[in-house]
Amino acid sequence: MATAAAAAAAAAVSSPAAPRAAATARRGFVTFGGGASRSSPALRPGRGLSGVRTHVAAVEQAVAKDATKLDAPVVVVTGASRGIGKAVALALGKARCKVLVNYARSSKEAEDVAKAIEAAGGEAITFGGDVSKEADVESMMKAALNKWGTIDVLVNNAGITRDTLLMRMKKSQWQDVIDLNLTGVFLCTQAATKIMMKKKKGRIINMASVVGLTGNVGQANYSAAKSGVIGFTKTVAREYASRNVIVNAIAPGYIASDMTAELGEDLLSKLVTTIPLGRLGEPEEVAGLVEFLALDPAASYITGQVHECMTLRIHLPSFLQSFIS
Repeated sequence: MATAAAAAAAAAVSSPAAPRAAATARRGFVTFGGGASRSSPALRPGRGLSGVRTHVAAVEQAVAKDATKLDAPVVVVTGASRGIGKAVALALGKARCKVLVNYARSSKEAEDVAKAIEAAGGEAITFGGDVSKEADVESMMKAALNKWGTIDVLVNNAGITRDTLLMRMKKSQWQDVIDLNLTGVFLCTQAATKIMMKKKKGRIINMASVVGLTGNVGQANYSAAKSGVIGFTKTVAREYASRNVIVNAIAPGYIASDMTAELGEDLLSKLVTTIPLGRLGEPEEVAGLVEFLALDPAASYITGQVHECMTLRIHLPSFLQSFIS
């Protein structure tokens, strides 16, 4: 009986299918067709093996794809229906992230962004809400949690302008900009860090502006808000560093967007002459920096920094001051 058992074991080891079955089992895949000692035509040496290999390869690819989706970072991007926010959402979507596309009024544009993300291989949902309102922010974070169970990255991009000289600025123009551009960053960051703290991991990118560093004629409200975002970023980075939550700001210069389009072609052409590269920046160029800070392992030691996304520090030319006033 012992001799028979030894012979059976030897036959099993010598079978061409045995190593493959053992390797497949070790990888966690289900084997089909039973043992190699059976006389199944599909598993006989030289017959049907290419089909088995093809099937196993397909299973491996499917499992790898599912694992990638499972591990894909969950990202909340505010003000993501247009301009820089749209470019950021699309870039992260192409990187296979799960993206919540926040918008205030542009629902159709937000839906288009979400569809583009899904077409690129990512996942997306849209959420309409005002980030200056605490209830809207809480609902937005819950929407991401209900869909994907966590939040890994927050991009605070939503913003508005109400440009005019200080002597003509109404309190409402001041308050509207401060509420959305600064208080909105505070509310979203406070809500997201509650989640990130628990898992001791997260990344936050705040969209500031060069005018938060230099000031600008006719933008006392906007400059103050963006300066506040920079100080806020540095402080939050210090407070949450021990929890492995990294926080950075980006300060773009003149970027082609709806805001700059309001200047008109004549003024824009004059503005371009003051820029060393001879052109406006593109939203996709800012989005590339956001993608690096949000996803790249090389950015894991960068926190509390302000990354200027422009050629040189520039001030509003005098010929634009009449437009603002």
